[in-house]
Amino acid sequence: MQIPTLKDVNLEPFWDEEIDHKLAMRHSLLFSIVDGEKSAIVEAQTLAEALNYLSKLNLDYRLYLVDDESFDRLKNKFLEIQTGSDFDEMSATSDELIEVESDLLEFIQNSQDLLSSEASAPVIKLVNSLFFQAIKKGASDIHIETGEYKGEVRLRIDGALKKHLDLDKSIISLAINRVKVISNLDISEKRVPQDGRTQISIAGKTLDVRVSVLPTYYGERVVMRILMQSESIPSLEELGFKEELTRHFYKLLNHAHGMILVTGPTGSGKSTTLHSFLQHIATPDKNIITVEDPVEYSADNINQIQVNSKVGLTFASGLRSILRQDPDVIMVGEIRDSETAEIALQSALTGHLLLSTLHTNDATSSLTRLMDMGIADYLLSSTLIGVLAQRLVRKLCVECKKRTALSPMIMEELKLPANGNYYAAEGCKVCDFTGYRGRQAVGELFVIDDDVKEMLKKGFNDHEIRESMKKRGMLTISDKLKEMLLEGDTSYEEALRVGLMDR
Repeated sequence: MQIPTLKDVNLEPFWDEEIDHKLAMRHSLLFSIVDGEKSAIVEAQTLAEALNYLSKLNLDYRLYLVDDESFDRLKNKFLEIQTGSDFDEMSATSDELIEVESDLLEFIQNSQDLLSSEASAPVIKLVNSLFFQAIKKGASDIHIETGEYKGEVRLRIDGALKKHLDLDKSIISLAINRVKVISNLDISEKRVPQDGRTQISIAGKTLDVRVSVLPTYYGERVVMRILMQSESIPSLEELGFKEELTRHFYKLLNHAHGMILVTGPTGSGKSTTLHSFLQHIATPDKNIITVEDPVEYSADNINQIQVNSKVGLTFASGLRSILRQDPDVIMVGEIRDSETAEIALQSALTGHLLLSTLHTNDATSSLTRLMDMGIADYLLSSTLIGVLAQRLVRKLCVECKKRTALSPMIMEELKLPANGNYYAAEGCKVCDFTGYRGRQAVGELFVIDDDVKEMLKKGFNDHEIRESMKKRGMLTISDKLKEMLLEGDTSYEEALRVGLMDR
């Protein structure tokens, strides 16, 4: 008989309580709903074994043959459900759980590799598998959330959250306790937010993980940020900025003193860009010190200070101490208040190169933001040498992006050519059915030259300065997004989300 074949499909598991799924999986037989019908799913290499077992089950299911990757994808989803049912069988009281956790603490402290460990408790396996899946998929954060009836795990991949799996409410609380223990947090405290850190070792790589636990209405939620090591800091070329912009960066970084700012919303890659700058200028003859909250990349060739408000170590006090350490280059994680802004500017005036970030939407509005903090315009014009505003744009998956047409109204508003090739996201196995793969940095660079200093002296506001800079040829983030749209690198929806309409 000819079995119908499905290729590159993302099937969802169909869990029938009357079937022994553990045994079925052992015989390489899975189940799903295809076109609204209950179906048995098999793969070519174990076809005989699967059909043999299916014949014993006496089920009136349609049969489909799928490729190996689609089969593995579905099998992993079944394994996750099975892990959940293993938990249900584990009627663990809190005392038993603490025993499991103390074994686990020893296992983490011995810094064994999560993949090679034989740790068998399902809660340990589940959390280990979450870390493994997150790293395999290139996620930056893992969210574990508790709802009214169930919990869910989501991963932030390329800046967007994607659902990973649903879990029973009791399992979620076990998993959260497990995360608390490896982060040295109090598992009995569920009423107040807690912050911690842990280190995990996967496939020979050690990663730092920042953990934040927050009590919500239905229970706790945890966000784990996976922090990068210095070897994963991209170079200036790898960030994806246009070549011309990178050349300007090099020029700015050659200054012996002054202030360079990187601005943008949360998650726009500001810290990564700053660390790329530092790696570019780090040489044995320079003393580079940073004050960060938190230390996102641990780098060997620079001295990093972690902000700790509990003991009074703030950006401002850390910066004051740094100035007594004979630095050449200083990096301040963020200018949040007027005190930090003032000390930062004073240090840039006294012969240090100072790099920092600021939360503004475009490069020119950083001037107003600093003036609002009480910085005099003459101080700004003598210390600030350049401001980079940046965003991260998701790139379309080259395997599955499809041609699309934009409405004439959109094209007219954005002054886009009617005969351009525009693409939309589709989704395939290569991009994990998201339609996007990887991100690229886009930015606008605002260099403080003599003309800008003159405008500041005359009391121009940031909007007037921006218009003047655009006339002189400064390309904005909106211009860069338009360029990516015309080149078919991103979709209209993604460009709109990032700031296509910002002028």
